[in-house]
Order: sequence, then C-alpha cells, then structure tokens
Amino acid sequence: MPNIRLPENETHWLDVRNWVEPEPEPGYQHAPAQAMEAFKDIKYGVRIHWGLYSLRHWQGESWPFLKIGFAERQEYQQIYQQFNPAGFDADDWMAFFQRVGLKCFAITTKHHEGFSLWDTQARVRRRVNYAAPGGPQIEECDLAYSVMETPFRRDILEELCDAARKYGIKIDFYFSHPDWYDADFRPYAFHPLQTPRVRERPEEYGNKRYHRQLATRLLAAAPDRTPEETERMLQRHRQQLSELLTHYGKIDMLCLDMWLGADVWPELRQTVRLLRQLQPEVMLRGRGIGNYGDYYTPEGFVPGDPANTDMPWMVIYPLARSFSYDPQGVFYKGWRWIVRNIVDCAAKGGSFMVGIGPDENGRFHPQAVRDLEGAGDWLRVNGEAIYATCPRPVWKEGDRVRFTCSKDGQKIYAILLGWPGRHLRLRSMQAAENLQVTLLGDDQLLRWQADRQGIVIELPDELQKPKNRPCEYAYAFRIIGAPGSL
Repeated sequence: MPNIRLPENETHWLDVRNWVEPEPEPGYQHAPAQAMEAFKDIKYGVRIHWGLYSLRHWQGESWPFLKIGFAERQEYQQIYQQFNPAGFDADDWMAFFQRVGLKCFAITTKHHEGFSLWDTQARVRRRVNYAAPGGPQIEECDLAYSVMETPFRRDILEELCDAARKYGIKIDFYFSHPDWYDADFRPYAFHPLQTPRVRERPEEYGNKRYHRQLATRLLAAAPDRTPEETERMLQRHRQQLSELLTHYGKIDMLCLDMWLGADVWPELRQTVRLLRQLQPEVMLRGRGIGNYGDYYTPEGFVPGDPANTDMPWMVIYPLARSFSYDPQGVFYKGWRWIVRNIVDCAAKGGSFMVGIGPDENGRFHPQAVRDLEGAGDWLRVNGEAIYATCPRPVWKEGDRVRFTCSKDGQKIYAILLGWPGRHLRLRSMQAAENLQVTLLGDDQLLRWQADRQGIVIELPDELQKPKNRPCEYAYAFRIIGAPGSL
C-alpha cells in the first residue's frame, strides 16, 4: 500500500491539522488496494447537489443561508413542507448517466442545511427559532428533517441506488459533518449559532481563515454545548452515517465534507473506525478526517503536478456557477470544457467529477443535458484513452498534448486538444520498426516517420475535412509497439 497522505497544502487538511494527527493510529486500515484501483479507474463522474436550496435556485448550495436575515431563515426552515419533485425519476437519471459515459454519481445525502434526502431514523431534538421574541433562540423539537416529512415522502437514496446498480454506475454518498439545522452541532463549520469557546479558541474549530470570515455572516450567540447536547450530536452523526452504509447495499465512496472540532475528534475517529467495519472497501474522502481518508477532491481546479501526493484524487468542478441548479443556461461551461478537464485529469492519474444540480422538480437544466451529451459523444469515440488508464511518466507535451497509457503498458494514447493539421510531432516517442499508430474512431493505420525530435505522424487528406473526422475538438491517437512501452 502506498503512503496515503494528503498534500500538505490541501485546503481541508489545513482546517483540521491542529488536532487530527498526521499519522493514523497504529493498526488503522485504509480501503484495500482493489478499492483504490477501482476508484482510479473511474475517470469521469457526476456530482449532484440537491436540497432545499434547489427550491430557491440559490447559487452556492446551502451557503446563502448564512447571508439572509433571521426572518427569511425562519421561513426557509419551513420550506421542506413544499419539497415535492414530481419530475424526479431515478431510472431516467441513471440511464442518462450511462448513455453519456459517466461511471459514478455523487449525491448530497445531507448538505450543511441539515435536510436529509433519505428515510433517516435519527431525530433532531433542538433547533434555532429565528423568529423568537428578542432574537434567535434554541427551542425543543422532534423531527427527522428529512424527505419523509415532505409531500414527496419517498426515499430518494433508495431509488437512486437501485437504479445505479441497474445501469452499472458506482455510488458516492456526500455527507456534511456539520448540521446547521440541529442546534446540538453548534458551532462547527460556520454553524449559525456561535459560542464563547469558538471565539476564545478558534484553533480548535478550524483554520483561522474561516473565522476571519465569520464577521461577514449573520450569526447568533449561543451558550457552549452541554455534555448532554454533545453526546446527542455525536450519536446522531454516527447514526446517520451508519444508516448510509447499512441500508443501501455496497457504497463505493463516502464523500465527507467540512469538519467537527478538536473537542470531539476522538469520538469522530471512532466513528471512522466503525465505518470501516461496516463497509471495509468504501473509499472515504479525507475532509474532516485528514489522512484517515482514502482520497481527496481538488475543488474548482485541476492540480498542475501529478506527483504532489500518493493519495488518489478526483477533481470536483461545477458545470455552471455553483454545484446547485443554475437556471441561466449562459453560465454552463460547455462540453469542450468537460472534455478538456477529463483529459487533463486522466493524464495526471486522477478523475474528473462534473457538478450539476436538479431543479425543484428533479430535472436538470437543458443546457447541462446538452453539455453532458456532447462529452458523452466524445467519450464514445475516445473512451479507450480515458477509462481505466494510468498516467505516463511523460504525461504531456506543451499545452495541447496529453498522454495516457493502458495498464499493461502496451498502448500509449496521445490526446491532442485541437486538430494538428497534416502532421503531429511527438517528441517524447521513440521510433521502432513495429510501431503502429491509429486515430481512435478511424481504423486506418497512419504513416509516420522518425526524426531527431521523436516521431512525426502524417494525417491523410480525407481527415483534413472536419466532417470526415470521428469526433470534434480533441483527438486520441493509439500508439502500439513503442520502445520501452511507456
């Protein structure tokens, strides 16, 4: 097993390194090698953010909740009673995902707002009443704050998991450690209730960059948690995670987000060990648990250096302005942007997860559908150069050429962003008598010749016309018989 460690400058590691030990406890087991390899083989997935914020078309998922006034917050906490996505069809989603070449999906089982998309049996006992006389107050309650208390009354996770297995799509459950609805979770990770201790000891609650931003949020003062509240919080947190790993069959990834705090890290560490027992092969994202995680997710960028860590990684990047539903099609980045990122990530040994969100009716924006269809068309021709490949030591030439390699080392793929013209020079390739070059999607062997700067591939006249090419924008060349393979 390689040295599974987050990059030292990884953002969410910086949030927790004051209390999460850099070396996991003796005897701790990461996910096994076969699970790591299956994760690396994915290359392309979709990340779905869906919650109450979809009813408001908020950009930024739950985050705008921290900037609205107290009266609007109180109203927002009641809109779960309106959640009724009549257009949602899990089978349609997964059939579409399979058709466009997606190998896994992630779903926000519960974002920071606290609303759960499954039939959780865990109960919220104390919440914030933002309309209380004199200002926000903690009040008693007894509800799951879940989809089962809405007019919809269907377990969305169960339907998605059943459909995903039907279509061969891997399952990734996103889960937020903090919970802004449940007052017992104060004051972790921008919880709307802030306590005296977090102001006195910010190093115990996350990186100071977050606490510098707290002044920009509408926060309410609250007392520190009692031991009873802390125990109730930990129990609910553990119960919900246990439900996710016991009620829905095999789960491939558990995408943890944000963090709790130094005061409960020993208990959270025990929860992580429990999750390992429940599903030993589940891949855990490292957010909130540091190097106890199995993978990490660069967010909104593709790492420039593929050698910055031995921990598997998957970029997460919204297709529009944020991960949640965006009603304005002009902000969707297009299928070429998706393809460029898939290619760049695969060349560096990672995967790419594009972020979209359904609307309040459970439907994706038509532009998101078109963009994913375009990327799927490209992958139907060129997927051989992407899926289940490994990186080549020389993984690029300039800005336009990226390389991948088959796992047996017998095939190298040179992926060119843009048409090369009549010749393609590859400086890192060596000539060999039995060298064969083909363009994926076209069966003919391409002529090539050696020169002092590698090899030069000749492109025939008929391929100079765009209508005769097997795809658009990016072109993958299969090279067999290269000396030294890699």
